Amino acid sequence: MDKRMSGRVLAVPLLGGLLVACGGSTGIAAEEFSTGGGELRGEVLHQGLNHPWAIAFLPDGGALISERPGQLRYFPDAENFEGRGDLVSGLPDDLVAQNQGGLLDLVLHPEFEDNRWLYFTYAAQAEGGQTTRLARGQFADGVLEEVEILFSAEPVARGGRHLGSRIVFDADGYVYVSVGDRGDQDRAQKKDDHAGSIVRLYDDGSVPDDNPFVGEQGAHPEIWVTGVRNPQGMVIDPETGIFWQNEHGPRGGDEVNIIERGLNYGWPVISHGGAYSGGSIGSGESEKEGMESALHYWTPAIAPSGMAILRDPAFADWDGDLLVGGLRGQTLRKLTFEDRELVEEVDLLPDLGRRIRDVRVHDGAIYVLTDHNPGELIRLTPTD
Repeated sequence: MDKRMSGRVLAVPLLGGLLVACGGSTGIAAEEFSTGGGELRGEVLHQGLNHPWAIAFLPDGGALISERPGQLRYFPDAENFEGRGDLVSGLPDDLVAQNQGGLLDLVLHPEFEDNRWLYFTYAAQAEGGQTTRLARGQFADGVLEEVEILFSAEPVARGGRHLGSRIVFDADGYVYVSVGDRGDQDRAQKKDDHAGSIVRLYDDGSVPDDNPFVGEQGAHPEIWVTGVRNPQGMVIDPETGIFWQNEHGPRGGDEVNIIERGLNYGWPVISHGGAYSGGSIGSGESEKEGMESALHYWTPAIAPSGMAILRDPAFADWDGDLLVGGLRGQTLRKLTFEDRELVEEVDLLPDLGRRIRDVRVHDGAIYVLTDHNPGELIRLTPTD
């Protein structure tokens, strides 16, 4: 691929073209579809997923896909994704699928080949309502064993809105989890409330002593940053260590941020969005001393979900660019930043017509999950 061509519009056929192949609700063999720009080749690897939320690739060549209604599916062969996938047993009994909640993100422990730990987030039923929880279990032979809850966001709230939730590990093995504001925006500014924050933990769920609010009276020690709304995309650049995040704004004002220790990202005091009922959020400010403004924002909203960074030799000319999926926007955006300034934004799939929930880069390809029932798994590879 030529970097100079990265701004080209890539047109993808809609329903009735090659994007959706025959095969009903079961898995289908990979079928290619073309893109108008000619830079990417698309393949529908699977149809029939029930609102898929995340995909995790296993070192033995298999893959796991979470479905929001509460199923975890195992595909032994991630090349073909044949059949419906085997249902994995052992998920927590308190998992509840309500509104935006259910089984959410999946991430392998950095030493998965040795310890078999699979980390996942989910909406849990608890006294007084629901909450976001991080758990892990040892995955082997299609079963989760030794499942344990590592983190539970407090306080619990009613309603299944704004649960987050993504998981990332950094190079030192710390694990980060995003928690949405639960639809109660003022909670995001409270340090005694996990809602509207990103937390940082050791891999066993214990709290690192150097977290920014450890020892502060009334503050939850797990909190790494505050003032976020509903983050559904996070990725840490393996080369630079930069921690990228995206989050849903209200009526417009979806954001891309760089997450750094102890900072306040402003929600709901500052925002580029407006209230759903009309009018402004707070005083209508988008900047305020002591709060971090977004590096980039979208108005109208694209409802970003899923985030990946291109550090794969197959995409050498896009090296370091970010990928962001859009739900409402039905889009896959490629963002190029230089010195924290956006220099280019491209919609790679402008005519896809699908809500994109998750984006991953793996083994020379971009993988996209669409948030539908039936939902699809799509693989994008360079044509060159």
